[in-house]
Amino acid sequence: MTVRPLHGFSAAQTPVRNVGELLAIPGWREHLNEALIESGDPVDIAKSELDTVIPWPGKIICQGLNYAEHILEMGRDLPDYPTLFTKFPEALARPYADVEVPADKATQLDFEGELAVIIGDYANEVSAAEAKDYIAGYAVFNDYTLRDAQRRTPQWHQGKSFRASSGFGPWVTTPDDFDFSTASLRTYLDDELMQEAPLADQVFPPAELISFISQIYPLRPGDVIATGTPDGVGFARTPQRFIRDGETVTITIDGLGTIANTTRITHHR
Repeated sequence: MTVRPLHGFSAAQTPVRNVGELLAIPGWREHLNEALIESGDPVDIAKSELDTVIPWPGKIICQGLNYAEHILEMGRDLPDYPTLFTKFPEALARPYADVEVPADKATQLDFEGELAVIIGDYANEVSAAEAKDYIAGYAVFNDYTLRDAQRRTPQWHQGKSFRASSGFGPWVTTPDDFDFSTASLRTYLDDELMQEAPLADQVFPPAELISFISQIYPLRPGDVIATGTPDGVGFARTPQRFIRDGETVTITIDGLGTIANTTRITHHR
């Protein structure tokens, strides 16, 4: 793929290696505009060279149940409030990286294609009407899940935060270049379509999630909200369909691009 290097961050007086570091700079939007004006000549890079768009977010907040059909397929009622859990930065994977899972943990590996929202400004007790102004951009996310670990206790976290498993990228698309109301998400397991839904089917869209979360604790630049997955996950299928060794999960969202992660099940002597 072809990219255009950004220059012109001298006003920031700090090197910028990724989007997370950019968002930490006060007035980052102005610095970004300067950099776009002074961008370099196009260069070719391989997809494998793309890093996680924000390698070390301060917080990754996940919305557990956010599409009506998925809520019903998991045997639950439609919620009155968002269902939140957290994922640690160690769980993130580059957008085209392999996911390595030891054989003893690989019995129920599942995919969850999601829209990720990246926070661009400090947000504390903001209203839903204000919340859109706090969004730096959007990306594609896989809430990769070890279902048996997730479901062995009432708390989901241990099945949701396995190291280097959740593909995240391939880049951040700013709100002015993305139409949430018309975009759809699709998840493939190898060549088979497993999930497809318009983002507008979310019970709690991004602005409502930002407002709700910011009433509990502040959101800071670079924080990530994974907004939930549609129906079609492997656990809820009949028969169940989990990720096997060598299979690739590809997730695409209209206007945001595609991530693709291949699972490698490892055997250690």
